[in-house]
Amino acid sequence: MAVPKQRKTKSRRNQRRMHLHLQTPTLVDCPQCKGKKLMHAVCKTCGYYKGREVIDVLKEKKAEKKKGVEKKESETPKKPLTMGSLSKKKEK
Repeated sequence: MAVPKQRKTKSRRNQRRMHLHLQTPTLVDCPQCKGKKLMHAVCKTCGYYKGREVIDVLKEKKAEKKKGVEKKESETPKKPLTMGSLSKKKEK
């Protein structure tokens, strides 16, 4: 197994790692709604890409809202917690 002859200094290590960092994504203005979006991607606010509508955003939002309402209706009411139910000893 190869063993390095000399220890690498902190400055050499840091120079090597200089480009290993997170970069902020490049955002551009959407030509339809003037909102910020990623380059070469569908706009999340209006659903357009290259001048044509790819996603019907209003339809998606309505579907999400409908799912939320159905989910709330299907939830069963929970019993309130009491000191007896929280204690480890079972009541007789």
